[in-house]
Amino acid sequence: MELTEEVKVLVLNTAKELKGSARRVFMARTVQALGEGGQRLAERELGWNRGTNSLGMHEVEHGLMCVDGFKLRGRKHSEDHLPTWLGDITAMVDGQSQADPQFRTTRLYTRLTATEVRRQLIAQKGYTDEELPTAETIATQLNMLGYYPKKVAKSQPQKNFPRRMPSSPR
Repeated sequence: MELTEEVKVLVLNTAKELKGSARRVFMARTVQALGEGGQRLAERELGWNRGTNSLGMHEVEHGLMCVDGFKLRGRKHSEDHLPTWLGDITAMVDGQSQADPQFRTTRLYTRLTATEVRRQLIAQKGYTDEELPTAETIATQLNMLGYYPKKVAKSQPQKNFPRRMPSSPR
């Protein structure tokens, strides 16, 4: 069976719009519709992987949808590599932080910058430069923990202005 250009474009665009299991099922049903030798034809003409087609055929035959492992891919979080470092950061920054003097927010302000926190983790807690994440990552973690690097100005007392009398001119 030969595929015309219009059919190829239609099938490829439809497959491109689908994701995950729905895409594999569509590919498997298309291969089934192509008949004998459909998997090789789809691989040659449409550029579809035969392993993906096999998985889609399995899903169509058994009615079970395979779960994609997207969460298992990529780089792990810093907490996975260094399980105690968030506790060390909290212990270090707690002594240097203070609340908003007017109590308008629940934020804790610290005088330590992320670079200084990184330097102190190396000096005091025994971490090496290679195993610690960058200062930008530490700044993100400080914000996640509720610490914001900013000096807090003392609250200024309100000035007592004399009240205007209703009869006084403006």
